[in-house]
Amino acid sequence: MEPKSFVRLARLSDIDEVVKLCSEHARFEKANFSPEGKAERLSSAIFTAVPRLWCFVAESRGSIVGYATCTKDFSTWGAADFLHMDCLYLDPVHRNAGIGTEMMRRISWHADALNCATVEWQTPVWNSNATVFYQKLGATSSEKVRFLWDRRRFIA
Repeated sequence: MEPKSFVRLARLSDIDEVVKLCSEHARFEKANFSPEGKAERLSSAIFTAVPRLWCFVAESRGSIVGYATCTKDFSTWGAADFLHMDCLYLDPVHRNAGIGTEMMRRISWHADALNCATVEWQTPVWNSNATVFYQKLGATSSEKVRFLWDRRRFIA
């Protein structure tokens, strides 16, 4: 009997569903998102001999209901590798069923496999449900302001 839900590495055939979830995630976070060209660029970052991005998907009853992505980075202050979790998103219908915890477990195992000292991420200040979820897992927060810079505007 197939489990009700499970988390696994994304397959190339999942990319269109991941892009759809990215769009939902952006809408949830009140951000702009255009799906144009995303499937191709994500595929080239994930499905290569030396991945720049890893993507995990949550599958429930044959449907992709969530995703988490991460990259390996280096901390100057920690003088160690860390895993940066760029996104974690679950369809609202599938929240509070243990899937998010399983996704975080997979992220943790991946960090361990890559010899990363820590996992780091951010969530919007207003997302209290996410904050409570991460704190229940034992995560601590660091108050900072996140900046985004379109460097092309600077050199124009």
